[in-house]
Amino acid sequence: MSRFKNEITHLQAHIKTLRMSAAALFAIALVLGLGWWNAPRDLTIHVPPDLRSGSVRPWWDVPPESVYAFAFYIFQQLNRWPTNGEEDYARNIHALSPYLTPACGHFLKLDYEQRQRTGELRQRVRGIYEIPGRGFGDDPTQRVRVVSHRDWVVTLDIAADEYHGTEQVKRALVRYPLKVMRLDIDPERNPFGLALDCYDSTPQRIETEPSSTPVAPVTR
Repeated sequence: MSRFKNEITHLQAHIKTLRMSAAALFAIALVLGLGWWNAPRDLTIHVPPDLRSGSVRPWWDVPPESVYAFAFYIFQQLNRWPTNGEEDYARNIHALSPYLTPACGHFLKLDYEQRQRTGELRQRVRGIYEIPGRGFGDDPTQRVRVVSHRDWVVTLDIAADEYHGTEQVKRALVRYPLKVMRLDIDPERNPFGLALDCYDSTPQRIETEPSSTPVAPVTR
């Protein structure tokens, strides 16, 4: 009789152990499920454009190549007036507002109003492009200056062409020192996580041949 009692006791202890193991597995699964649920759905990783060599960096780090590409792309789109600067410039400022800091957006609106008053926008067609031999790959150390892990100064050497109708009214070669800052607050509207903060200093006219010394300040 005692043998059967011992067997029953052993089975009850085994069942209790299995129940505790099941409860522990359920708790682990619950914790893993909560971790999965709270994990970010999207993760922005900046990959250098030149993939000929490997790159090891923290996922949150923004390489200078990406900062330069962002600054040039946004600045070029901002200054692209395909039909009429009076309409195109205002539309660009509004459309690109997620990629601008509030201070920069305000500055550009004031710039638009002043240009409109002086007649610099009406029927103007404008486009900008990098001066050949003055892009990021030609001298990357001078193109992006790291101020902090959240702030950069990007130097763009730009040729700007403006037309009124079919007549070219302006061609300027200008060095633009642009401020870029990390602003990862709205990934739906700004997947770059960066924002243009307008100018670090006054834009400077540059000569046709490569030169590290600007010669005269200019307005945009």
